[in-house]
Amino acid sequence: MITEEKKEEKNLNFIEEIIEADLQSGKYEQIVTRFPPEPNGYLHIGHASSICLNFGLTQKFPGYTNLRFDDTNPVTEDTEYVESIKNDIRWMGFEWKNELYASDYFDTLYEFALKFINAGLAYVDDSTSEEIAALKGTPTEPGKDSPYRNRSIEENLALFEQMKNGDFPDGSRTLRAKIDMAHINMLMRDPILYRIKHAHHHRTGNKWCIYPMYDFAHGQSDSIENVTHSICTLEFAPHRELYDWLIAKLEIYPSHQYEFARRNLNYTVTSKRKLLQLVQDGHVNGWDDPRMPTLSGLRRRGYTPESIRDFCDRIGVARRENMIDVGLLEFCVREDLNKKALRRMVVLDPLKVLITNFPEGVIEMCHSENNPEDIASGMREIPFSREIFIEKEDFLEIPTKKYFRLAPGKMVRLKGAYIIQCDDFVKDENGEITEVHCSYIENSKSGQDTTGINVKGTLHWVSAPHAVSVEIRLYDRLFSVENVSGEEGDFKDYINPESLSIITGYAEPALTDTKPGEAFQFLRKGYFATDTDSKTEKPVFNRTVTLRDNWAKAAEK
Repeated sequence: MITEEKKEEKNLNFIEEIIEADLQSGKYEQIVTRFPPEPNGYLHIGHASSICLNFGLTQKFPGYTNLRFDDTNPVTEDTEYVESIKNDIRWMGFEWKNELYASDYFDTLYEFALKFINAGLAYVDDSTSEEIAALKGTPTEPGKDSPYRNRSIEENLALFEQMKNGDFPDGSRTLRAKIDMAHINMLMRDPILYRIKHAHHHRTGNKWCIYPMYDFAHGQSDSIENVTHSICTLEFAPHRELYDWLIAKLEIYPSHQYEFARRNLNYTVTSKRKLLQLVQDGHVNGWDDPRMPTLSGLRRRGYTPESIRDFCDRIGVARRENMIDVGLLEFCVREDLNKKALRRMVVLDPLKVLITNFPEGVIEMCHSENNPEDIASGMREIPFSREIFIEKEDFLEIPTKKYFRLAPGKMVRLKGAYIIQCDDFVKDENGEITEVHCSYIENSKSGQDTTGINVKGTLHWVSAPHAVSVEIRLYDRLFSVENVSGEEGDFKDYINPESLSIITGYAEPALTDTKPGEAFQFLRKGYFATDTDSKTEKPVFNRTVTLRDNWAKAAEK
């Protein structure tokens, strides 16, 4: 028996409590879980919870996890999706014991279907899908028997054989379980077990033209694999009764299904159908577009597997669905990147500063830490010259009271370099400030300052002659409303028109040659990652997340 103290000490969720009790009672010596994605799209942030749960359980308890592809619908499935799913799971830091496919069991499932027919528990129905739906009844009214429900076993066997042989067109016949058309659970009202689909399967080719439904493949696949704890999201709770009925009637290994609540993320859609629309209609640039909630999109944007695992751990496993603030996911990646991202200086909106008393043609090397959170990351050299770029927003002609950046007569420190003072500035014919003239304070170099001058502002900068032109992709949330699925009309009407803006920035030379996926903190600007499009001659960086939650700030105004 698990005491309350032990629960608190181990911090068990309700599924872990069930497993611990099963192991302690001797019901199982080890547990077997599985992650069963359908290969009809890329994995998204919603799948991350299921991945972490299923694989995490067999890291915490004795046992193993299988990866099983639920490939029972050849029309929507593709090997591209299979490979992407495997890559994503490994990127998340997990490895499966067995790579399996529901299609591995097509012959066995067909034999199971024959067993049901021979036992008088299944029949071939000639009704159309519309006719089946009309006879189904409602939650408060019983359904009506199909006119084909009482066919003989011999006739059903012959018709099912014809279905298998391809003698009938798609949709003309189905195989249905014979249960109870008045059952309170509508899924138990003679559910469809097999349908006809003349389509090429990504693994079995054209061997089959009949395919098992999810409910007929899922539980039986679990049973074949001796899965002890079949974990699904809450929408499959009504399916559990059919799951148990099919296993019991077949008298096979008694796998059991457990459900946990799906976690919905605001400003996000995770429906594969909707994500596919976004890709096909060109609203995003593929499944790995950094605005997409897919794991490949998050990876390309610069999210780390550690941050996603931390997010899944923080939201936990519960019995009730709720909406999770995407700000929590952003918090997790900030926390992780703060510890590991290299610091670099990049000016996104440049204003030239001429340091009039610094010698022309002289290049001086300054030094700055790569990451103050990680001493082992060391220091880097940064060239300093007479001409530098700073951000336009870091200069005001008429400063406000609490403005501690550069302004006429004011001093600031340049990160890792000198204190400078603004002496003058130049405007163009439109009144725009085009250049600021400053003087540097000798003996004020960072780490060697003997001036005793204290300044409140520190600016990032880039030496103009050494500046590397880089493409900066500023990503924001793909949707502008919090609960996209709760809004009326087409979900695509709520796409944020400012979800991507592309600008040219100027970076210090250390960013000349980086590898895709490398993470950086651009000082005072946010966290960025090198994109897969990046080349030495044209570096490209994606904004992963801002340094602070700008959306929360906007909401407060």
